[in-house]
Amino acid sequence: MAATWENRRWTLCLRDGSQVNARVVVWGTGALHRPAVPDLPGLSEFQGRVFHSAHWDHDHDLRGRRVAVVGTGASAIQFVPAIQPQVAHLTLFQRTPPWVLPKPDGPVPARLRRLYRALPLAQRLQRALVYARNEAVVAGFLRPSRMAVIERFARAYLDRRFADRPDLKARLTPDFTIGCKRILLSNDYYPALKQPNVDLVTEKIVSVTPTGVVTADGVEHAADTIVLGTGFKVADGLKSIPITGRDGVRLSDAVEGFLGTTIAGFPNLFVLTGPNTGVGHSSMIFMIESQLNYVLDALRLLDERGAVALDTRRDRQDAYTPACSTGSTARCGSPAGARAGTSTRTGATARSGPTTRSGSGTAPAGSAPGTTN
Repeated sequence: MAATWENRRWTLCLRDGSQVNARVVVWGTGALHRPAVPDLPGLSEFQGRVFHSAHWDHDHDLRGRRVAVVGTGASAIQFVPAIQPQVAHLTLFQRTPPWVLPKPDGPVPARLRRLYRALPLAQRLQRALVYARNEAVVAGFLRPSRMAVIERFARAYLDRRFADRPDLKARLTPDFTIGCKRILLSNDYYPALKQPNVDLVTEKIVSVTPTGVVTADGVEHAADTIVLGTGFKVADGLKSIPITGRDGVRLSDAVEGFLGTTIAGFPNLFVLTGPNTGVGHSSMIFMIESQLNYVLDALRLLDERGAVALDTRRDRQDAYTPACSTGSTARCGSPAGARAGTSTRTGATARSGPTTRSGSGTAPAGSAPGTTN
């Protein structure tokens, strides 16, 4: 598949060889669709089954298997508790322990459901409070010292879960400031690691043999299945499909954008979950909804002006990206934290910045009509 801007419209070439012409393209493939597969020596020689968690092999029955799981991020924290009761043995290979908080995901009591039905405003207020609570975490991202309260809560959660297993607690305690890596929410991850058929291994993986995984201490951990919970190539999310804008510019070479949605040189192209839209504290659904409101505003503007295309002005984009970085980049509070999490960025959406383009002129969105018709 490929997309090219030509003759004032987009031409999309589909896999079956057919073509579709479109005035506007909304790219909604997201960033978490290109699995990151580690370059482990010997992995291709493994005699058992190997798959990434994003490409789960549903035909492979895990019951009675010796499963090696590589990675302890947001993927593993979800599937490890699900497969632990099925497998004969699970070996979890951890490079960096994540900060984990309990997930507030209990049932809604009947009395509250009755209240919400009778008084919808109460439910909207509850949702607003949840949103405000999550947004408050941004202050900690901007100044990591403010994360101390959340970190104490996470440490207390560790203390409660592993009061009887100090050995596991020591290996599961991060050595970086909370927030430097994605904070994970789970009620069943820690309990799963305490089960007798689970081993947590923190030694570095050095190779894979036909029958297992070898760590730096020389131990070979027997396995007949390897599940890679090693995340995604987020930075390559827009590189899998060739997208060519004006003057032959390739989207894979465009590393910046405006409001995470439009990119200079790519008229009438809107990218959902684009640059600087990833959040580590709130809901990506809210971010996408905000972007869609922005897209609808842009489409209305095109119709109102009778314009052919809408593009982002390069000067607006060049000014926006450094402002986003300067305003929301925070260094983590320890050398280990800086290594683990580098920087933290928040995204934003707004209703200004693009320009409309017709055959002969441009005008900032919101300016007086008549300049582009």
